[in-house]
Formats: sequence, structure tokens, C-alpha cells
Amino acid sequence: MPRRKQPTIPDELLDQLLAGSDARAALADGGLLDGLKKALAERVLNAELDHHLEGGEPDGRTNGRNGYGGKTVLTGTGRLDLQVPRDRLATFDPQLIAKYQRRFPGFDDRIVSMYARGMSTREIQGHLRELYGIEVSPDLVSAVTDAVLDEVAEWQSRPLEALYPLVFLDALRVKVRDEGTVRNKAVYVAIGVRADGTKEVLGLWIEQTEGAKFWLRVMTELRERGVADILIAVVDGLKGFPEAIAAVFPRTQVQACVVHLIRNSLGLVSYKDRKAVAAALKEIYRARDAKAGEEALEAFAEGPWGRKYPAIVQSWRRHWAEVIPFYAFPSDVRRIIYTTNAIEALNSKLRRAVRARGHFPTDDAVLKLLFLVLNLATKEWRMPAREWSAAKAQFAILFEDRFITN
Repeated sequence: MPRRKQPTIPDELLDQLLAGSDARAALADGGLLDGLKKALAERVLNAELDHHLEGGEPDGRTNGRNGYGGKTVLTGTGRLDLQVPRDRLATFDPQLIAKYQRRFPGFDDRIVSMYARGMSTREIQGHLRELYGIEVSPDLVSAVTDAVLDEVAEWQSRPLEALYPLVFLDALRVKVRDEGTVRNKAVYVAIGVRADGTKEVLGLWIEQTEGAKFWLRVMTELRERGVADILIAVVDGLKGFPEAIAAVFPRTQVQACVVHLIRNSLGLVSYKDRKAVAAALKEIYRARDAKAGEEALEAFAEGPWGRKYPAIVQSWRRHWAEVIPFYAFPSDVRRIIYTTNAIEALNSKLRRAVRARGHFPTDDAVLKLLFLVLNLATKEWRMPAREWSAAKAQFAILFEDRFITN
């Protein structure tokens, strides 16, 4: 499809507008650009009122113009004083700028974008003051971002795909003020890989304690939103999860998350040794089968890195029974399970946002921030992993009629 040509302003009109004036002054606060914005906004508002009056009142009453009322709105570059037309019966509600709206279209999006990038309400307040000369209260910033909660609720209940070959479940620890006490809670993030290899975040759930009842509720929610089958669920020792998923999706293979094991292992290693230890760990999770993997683990334990960092060996041995199913998969499927750069990058952004906040006043505040971070981060998820084509053929063999690609 040919790209649509963007509309342009004729040079003659620009010359006429800038005649005898400094171009830099035109872009300054209160300059030509703000003047054009004001003129255009007032023209649109007048056109809206004309259209409203032409339609007549539903009850047959006669209406008409009733002068103008002053209104100051905030824009991306400063304040804009508008003359808003009024009608005698006060039934006119403009669409461009609603009756009680004090921010020009697009201003809210700018605040939300800054919030999603980790800025606090106070930081956003200072940024708008320094950059645009706009004074906004922290309460205003909170009100703008709180409007996202309706979108969160809609997103959390949206229909999902019938099949997800892979679902990754991860947990973030957050501090939330609850009844005057700051408590530790867990936010669980579910990331699904569709049959075409593209990824999406299925949902967010906050819980102080996990268990089979909680996971049963999450799995039931996914089923009610349209999920009929999950081929492989990749988790990190979530308490009660295997029992819950067996009750809702009995044919799903539960697999310990190798990525978490690697991440936790490297977290025990000094920075200068990480590259070498990561290379040594590859011998374990790239072994041809479970027996070879166990032999590689023993070799690691007896080698220099196992002796220097015995806690790594203990961690792998503690989770070994949950790792074994991993070796039943062909190498292409294994690579998809542990090569999760996009997911790891997402987790990193979520953790960074949580650390920047310290603690949250409510559960809704947690959901609001993480949803905005997710919305920003997942825009980069356009293409499936490069290993997906090879893995897809293996899924078709392993799961036969359950793996449907259309």
C-alpha cells in the first residue's frame, strides 16, 4: 500500500504568516504558533456551537448564542486563554474541549508518557514547570494517571487467543501500604507466546500470598477469557501452580524456568566472573538429555566455579526434578524457552519502575504504573523470535492436533 502523503502548508501561506516577524519568536510562548492554536480552537468551538444550534433542542425549546466565556487551558507549550461560545439554554457541551476539561487534547498523553517512563508525580510537576512554565499540582498528575485505571480494567478482561504454545509466569515483589502498614506483595505477570510466535502480556495479578486457590482463580480467569489450551507453562517454583493448572488445563506441561535459574545463579557471582560462569552453565542446560545434564552439573560442581560458588550447585540440585522435563524437548524448543531476551528486557523495566517508587499507596497504584510500563515496552514486540520458525515445526510434531497455527 503506498504511503499516504502528509498534508503540507503552502510556502506562500507561511511567508504571509511570518511576514515581518522573527521565526524564533513565532515558536516562543505566546507567539504566532500559540496564536494559531488559539484561533483554530476558537473557530472549531464556534463551528461546534453552530452545529448544535442547527440541530435544535429535543424538547422543542428555542436556543441561541449567548456571548462568550473565558477559559484557560493547559497545552504542551503553556497556557492558552480561549473565548468559548455559550448558548442560552446551557445545553452546549463542546467536543474539542469539554466543559470541565482544563487540559488541551494531547496534554494528558504527555503526562502519562512521563509517568510510564518512571517519573514520579513531583518530578513531572517540576519538569512541566521548568520546561514549559506550566504549574500543575501533584493531585492533577495523579488524576490524569488515575484515568488509566478504567483502561487497565478493560485490558485485564479483554478476550485472549484460544491457544498459547508458551506461557511464562514471573513474579515481582512490591511494597504496598495497606491499613497503615507497608506490606510485601507479589505482582504476577503472565506473558503468552501466540502460535505465530508473537508475544503479549496476558494479565497482572497482585497477591500477598500465593497458593493453589490463587492460581486456580488465575487459570479459571484465563479460560473464561477464551484460552482453551496452553502447551507449556514456564514457571519459577510458584507454590500451588502445578495443581491449579492441572485442574483447568490438564494437558499443559509445567516446566521450571531455566532463565530464572541462570539469573539467580549469576546473581551469586561477582561481576568479573559472570561471563565465564554463564558459559560454564551452558554445558548444563544445553546437554543432549537429562543424564548428560546431570553429569554436566556434577562436572560444574567439581570444577573451579562450583567450588568458588557452591550455592549455584545447591540451587540447581534443589530444582533438578523440575528441570528434567526440559531435556525432553528438541533443541529448537529449548532455545525458545531459555532465549527470552524480550521478556528479560521487560522484566528489567518493570523492576526498575518498582525500585524507583519505593512503596505504593494502593494496589491500584501498582497496577497503574506497571500497565503503563508494559504498554510502552511491548510496542517493541513486533516480530517473533528468530528461532520460532524451527521451533514451530517441532511443536507441530510434539503436540500434533493441539498445535493449530491458523
